Amino acid sequence: MPKLLKALTLSTALLSATAAVADDDIKVGAAVYGLNAEFMQIWSAALEEHPAVKEGMVDLTIFDGRYDALVQQDQFETMITQGFDAIIFVPIDVEAGAAAVEAAHEAGIPVFGSNTRVNSDLLNAYVGSDDVQSGYMEAKYVLDQIGCTGNVVIIEGPIGQSAQIQRLEGNEKALAECPDVKVLEQQTANWSRAEAQTLMENWLTAHPGEINGVIGQNDEMALGAIEAIKAAGLDVSDFAIAGIDGVTDALLAVKSNEMASILQDGAAQAQGALDLALKAINSDYEPMSEIWEQYPDMPWNNGADPEYSVPWTPVTMENVDDLLAKRQ
Repeated sequence: MPKLLKALTLSTALLSATAAVADDDIKVGAAVYGLNAEFMQIWSAALEEHPAVKEGMVDLTIFDGRYDALVQQDQFETMITQGFDAIIFVPIDVEAGAAAVEAAHEAGIPVFGSNTRVNSDLLNAYVGSDDVQSGYMEAKYVLDQIGCTGNVVIIEGPIGQSAQIQRLEGNEKALAECPDVKVLEQQTANWSRAEAQTLMENWLTAHPGEINGVIGQNDEMALGAIEAIKAAGLDVSDFAIAGIDGVTDALLAVKSNEMASILQDGAAQAQGALDLALKAINSDYEPMSEIWEQYPDMPWNNGADPEYSVPWTPVTMENVDDLLAKRQ
């Protein structure tokens, strides 16, 4: 469908859908776990760049959950009170977020998961990536680099968030294939580069000359480990280091051959979730995001699937410049 015709079709559909509420905009809220780090900033910026938002067809509000499940619960209550038409949810806690989803469901507001999961069967649909797979991929890289022998440390995400749980499952799956590798330390740094740097500084002191690999469950934490290694006067090339997300500094570190990373497409996750939300609001809606053409292995299927899995993209020397160019 040509873009102009698609836009006109959407405009007509949304006008029809909102007639009953005195021509108010469609109100969609995005409750994200926190906006301190680049990945969720990329995710949020992509949501704001969705064609339906840019053309003024959707009144979008992004809520900063400040890495606190209670804050996210309060934000859901605000959206329920204000009569939002749909909610996109990126929870900090896989269990605690279920109560918020239930409250929205009881208020008749559809909720769509994106990026991180919540243990609730009341979600209308979920758009994300397979975190078990990425956890396996990053750990396997580190283990291959050290020849399946030696010692590693694992820097985890916030305990209780689905990405931490599932990436650890993938980490452990890879480690099971290398029984001679010992995990010297394993602790959360809450997706934080600064916290990871402190952890790594402590571990380098506690295990001098013993750490061969660093499995960082996101790029920020892997980058924090790199900063600690450099601050200790050690050679980064003596360590195998991997992270997940493909944030800008990680892309630069891959280019410098300091670490490995796997790109998580937050833009596809965010825009895909908004397309699904708009489909739930009006059954005649056709997706406006280009992500469905970008990922033919993730078909739209008329917005009817309960789950959409966005593929991972390993960052390589061959694609890193193109990925960096897209951040300009």
